[in-house]
Amino acid sequence: MTRQRALIEDWLPIREISVESQRERGASSALPPLYFLHVWWARRPLIASRAAVLGSVLPAWSDAWPAELLEMFSTESEYRKWCMQLLGIQGDPVAARERIREANAKGIKLKKAFDGPRAFIVGPDREQIQTLRHLLRCRWGTESPTVLDPTAGGGSIPFESIRFGLPTRANELNPVASFILEATLSLPARFGPDLADDIATWGKVWAGSVEENLKRHFPRRQGESIQAYVFARTVACPETGKPVPLSPNWWLRRGNPKVAVDLIAEPLLEECRFEIITGDDIDFDPSDGTVSRGKGRSPWTGGIIGADYIKAEAQAGRMGEVLYAIASKTGSKVSFRSPGRADIDALAAAQAELFSVEEDWLRESVIPDERFPESASDMRPHYYGMSEWRRFFTSRQLLVMGTAVQHLREMESELLHECSREQAVAVLTYLAIAFDKAANYNSVLSRWDGSRGIRGVFDRHDFSFKWSFAEFAGGYNLLPWTVKQVVDSYRSIAALIQPSRQILFPSGPEQAADLIEVDQGDAASLRLLEGSVAAVVVDPPYYDNVQYAELSDFFYVWLKRTAGHLYPEFFENELADKESEAVANPARFAEFDKKNAKELARRDYEAKMTNIFAEAHRVLRDDGVLTVMFNHKKVEAWDALGRSLIEGGFEILTSWPVHTESEHSLHQTKKAAAASTILLTCRKRSSGSDPVWWDDLKGEVRRAARAKAEEYTAAGIYGVDLYIATFGPVLSIISRQWPVFTSEVDSGTGEPLRLRPEDALDLARQEVADLRLRGLALGRPVEFDPVTDWY
Repeated sequence: MTRQRALIEDWLPIREISVESQRERGASSALPPLYFLHVWWARRPLIASRAAVLGSVLPAWSDAWPAELLEMFSTESEYRKWCMQLLGIQGDPVAARERIREANAKGIKLKKAFDGPRAFIVGPDREQIQTLRHLLRCRWGTESPTVLDPTAGGGSIPFESIRFGLPTRANELNPVASFILEATLSLPARFGPDLADDIATWGKVWAGSVEENLKRHFPRRQGESIQAYVFARTVACPETGKPVPLSPNWWLRRGNPKVAVDLIAEPLLEECRFEIITGDDIDFDPSDGTVSRGKGRSPWTGGIIGADYIKAEAQAGRMGEVLYAIASKTGSKVSFRSPGRADIDALAAAQAELFSVEEDWLRESVIPDERFPESASDMRPHYYGMSEWRRFFTSRQLLVMGTAVQHLREMESELLHECSREQAVAVLTYLAIAFDKAANYNSVLSRWDGSRGIRGVFDRHDFSFKWSFAEFAGGYNLLPWTVKQVVDSYRSIAALIQPSRQILFPSGPEQAADLIEVDQGDAASLRLLEGSVAAVVVDPPYYDNVQYAELSDFFYVWLKRTAGHLYPEFFENELADKESEAVANPARFAEFDKKNAKELARRDYEAKMTNIFAEAHRVLRDDGVLTVMFNHKKVEAWDALGRSLIEGGFEILTSWPVHTESEHSLHQTKKAAAASTILLTCRKRSSGSDPVWWDDLKGEVRRAARAKAEEYTAAGIYGVDLYIATFGPVLSIISRQWPVFTSEVDSGTGEPLRLRPEDALDLARQEVADLRLRGLALGRPVEFDPVTDWY
């Protein structure tokens, strides 16, 4: 086939896409609804995903286009302007961002800076879809070229693909992600916005039955609406045997008015007392907690409690918890009080009730009996006595969760009687998601945030242990809140899909479900015909950044019990598949080779990614496009990715850095993290090139790295992002001329060794560093001592 150039090979408005990505992720309350439906890690912005999809399927402008297209777009400038509109970018977001910066510098808050809504909100209209189809027919010979995302994760890429009417395959190995994809893509496309009312109706019935059963365990004072119970973990003081509350600080609110807890440990007391102190009455330092870096301090003796002692107590089942504050909400006002006798008695009663039903619940698989993996990359749950998944919840929390599972099961027959099976399955899917949200916000790993309320388990990408944690009033406000969150998310997701759904399928919008097919399985073995896909757009696992399968087990063990019978193909195993997952996880290899575990994990990731790209090569048309979205600051991650792409049979043609990460994210704040996602555009590589030697390529690599670094610096890209922005162009050089050989030889065969991409990337980093150092030295050549140079 004759290769027509794709739009992304010639042009992308990366500055505008970067600003819109920042707008999209700048405020947590304004995030796309996909984020609020269910936790998934490292989602890409919708606008960046849209740019990757449309850039891959749209043709670059050509003066050889058919007359009817040249009549629409007589110049390349006109075409690019239309593409900006198709992306949803209105006005000049780059200029608007500059106005905001200037105003902020002067202490001025602008009422309106941008000319239009966030780009991801804007969908295509009828005329744009007709023009898009015309362009696709010219480019691919069909109005419906297939787009594939082989590692679809949270679904940003396929979501944007179906919004433009493109037949889309979303493949995912992880069963929890596959379940999320069904709820994010297939069901909204099929049922549209109206299903939200059904979810709300049945969610209310479910929450009401749970409240009737549990409200006695959550006593309230007159007119009180409890927002959170705040606890501290406890261990016995090694010297006195009295319980020591472990909390890193005693703040309840740092804003106005300030509220803190005064910890009182008088010698005659058997347990600490807690007093709520407000505003100017705070005459102590609430930041002075009783635990820091894993070590505790006894308020009874002032002595240090070692980290090993605390872990031993936890692993022996002797770590407890103490309720020290209750947050109540009236309207938007939050107030705090100390727990009373009724609150303490309710905890004891809930613990007794759980004890009476726990054995039956385990036998009936109401609550999880699975153990936390013995060789996980994050072992803190084992260290702190949480070696079974049910130990991630206190007795009262677990009582709430088990009761919710029971009532959901009991309601299912009524739901099936009232609705069609397809509709009932859809409603139950979203109620299972509401249950997962309850687990995320009502665990011993949830925490109290005085500015935002309860924060979920996964405000970071790990199982970070919480010395103080927060509990919802599970008897009456937990499920109503999570159901409302899911209903609102579903309604907004369906609303984003709805315009295209109605344009494309005016006679039967439910046929929009035919646009998307979700497959659960290994991306190295796809159920697709050879050469059947026009564009593969993929946001692959980011090396060692996120251990998706390990984290998703938190939800997997509950989904087996709430939705496993609805999607049996997703939940066949005890836990999520970690062996087949393409991540660099040294923990999988440390058991039998601790010294080389990191290197073995790198090789495993590289081999799996090579197989994934080789499979993408198989299913891709000969004139097809592969676009990879990648974000990582480590050279070894880029080395593995680059080697995988090259060995998978691809040539890297273009590279676009897009600033996608929010500065307010816990993964970015005060860290040398990569804020840019690099979009690499690849094509199938022609075979049969003559061998090339690395020594002959070094000059070209240096020049390319320097030129791109100067270009990106002028575009406002700095720091670690400037390094990684040069990696794509460098990989492009070696992929185009592969195989590239070094002067070193294999000791066994005597043959020259192939270049590892990291050697070229190190050369690029050196060029960027030299450029930056000369900039710091005002253009003068200067040699720093090694420490200064490194810094």
